[in-house]
Amino acid sequence: MALNDWINYADYSDLQNFAYYPYETHNIVYEIGYNLYQFLGGLVAWLIDVIFPGNGLSTWLMSGPVVNLFAVIIVALLIFLIIFTGVLVSLWQERKTLGRFMDRRGTQIGLKGFLQCVADGFKTFMKENTVPKKVDHMAYMWTLSLVIGTSVLVACMLPLSDRFFIVNYDSGFLIVMAIYALAPLFILVSGWAQNNKYSLIGGMRAAQSMISYEIPMLITVCAVAILAGTFNIGGVVAAQHESTWFIIPLFLGFLVFFTCSCAEAERTPFDLAESESELVEGWQTEYAGMKWGLIMLGDYLRGFASCAMISLLFLGGWNIAPFVPDNINAILPEAVQLLKGWFVFFLMIWVRAALPRVRIDQILNLGWKVLTPLAIVNLGIAVVLKMGGFF
Repeated sequence: MALNDWINYADYSDLQNFAYYPYETHNIVYEIGYNLYQFLGGLVAWLIDVIFPGNGLSTWLMSGPVVNLFAVIIVALLIFLIIFTGVLVSLWQERKTLGRFMDRRGTQIGLKGFLQCVADGFKTFMKENTVPKKVDHMAYMWTLSLVIGTSVLVACMLPLSDRFFIVNYDSGFLIVMAIYALAPLFILVSGWAQNNKYSLIGGMRAAQSMISYEIPMLITVCAVAILAGTFNIGGVVAAQHESTWFIIPLFLGFLVFFTCSCAEAERTPFDLAESESELVEGWQTEYAGMKWGLIMLGDYLRGFASCAMISLLFLGGWNIAPFVPDNINAILPEAVQLLKGWFVFFLMIWVRAALPRVRIDQILNLGWKVLTPLAIVNLGIAVVLKMGGFF
C-alpha cells in the first residue's frame, strides 16, 4: 500500500464511535494524540511494509487496540508537557513578583527572565549526584520517586476544561485527595532513610504538618460536593456555572482550603519541614543534584495543583463567570483555567512575601484547633444551604 493508505488505515471520522475510544465525551487531547499516532504510526508501518512486503507487523501497528494504546500514551505526554510548562511559568511568576515586592527587578535571564528557570534546571542536572554511605538505599530512592510521582499524578489528573483531560472519574476530587494523602508517609520515611537527624526532624515536621492540614482540606471538599451534588470535577464546575461561584456561599471554606494548600505545598510561612536556618534543608538535606532539583519541581507541582483545585472548587474552573453563554465559555477554556490558577498562585506569593515563618507548634495548633473547626462550620453552612433549596 502507499504511504497515504497506511496513514489513513485506521481512520475513523467519528472518534466517539471508535470501538476502543476510552472516553464518554469529546476529548480534544485524545483527538490530537490519535491523529499524531495515525501519521507517525502510518509512516512506520509503511516503512516496514516497504522493507518486508506483506508482513503482519504493519497491520498490527495500525490496528484499533494499538492505535488506542499509543494515543493514550501521547495524551499523557502532552498533558505532562503542558503542566510542566505551567509550573515553569509559576516559578518565573514567583521570582518576578517577589522581586517587585522587594523593590527589585527579579530574574533577567532571557525572555523577561523566563530562561532562568531553564538554566537552573540544567544546573541541578549537571551537579554531582552524591549519595551518603549509611543511608537505607531502597527507601532513600523509592520514597523520592514516589513523592515526585504522586505530585506529577495529582497535577496531571486535574482537567483544564471539559474537553481537555486525561481521566474523568465520578469521584475525581476524592481520588486526588487520596493521592495527596500519600505524600506525608513518603516524606517521613525519606527523612528516616537518610540517617541524618536534621532530615529525620524535617520529615517528622512535614508529616505532622501535612496530616493536620489535609483533614480540613478534605472536609472543605466535602462541603463543595454537597452543594454541587457530586465529587466529579466537571460536575462541580458545571454546578457553579448554573448557580454561582462557590467562593460566595463558602468563602470560609475558600480561606480554609487556601491556607491548607499553602501548608500542603510547604510554602512560607508553613515551610518548617525545610527551614534552612534551623535544619540545613530539612528532609531534603541528603538529596543532591538532579534529585534535589526534582524535589523542588515536585513542590511546585503540588502548589500548581493546589491552585488549580481552588479554581475548580471555588472560582468556576474553566468557565469565565456564571451565566456567561456556553459559546463564549467555549473560547479557550483551558486558558481561563490556567489564568485563574496563576492568580491564586499570585496570592500565595503575596502571603510568602508578607508573612514570616512560624513555629511548628503554631502550625499544628492552627491546623487542628482553628482550621478544622472552621472547616466543620463551613460544612454545616453547605448542608443548610443545600437543605434550604438554595442549591
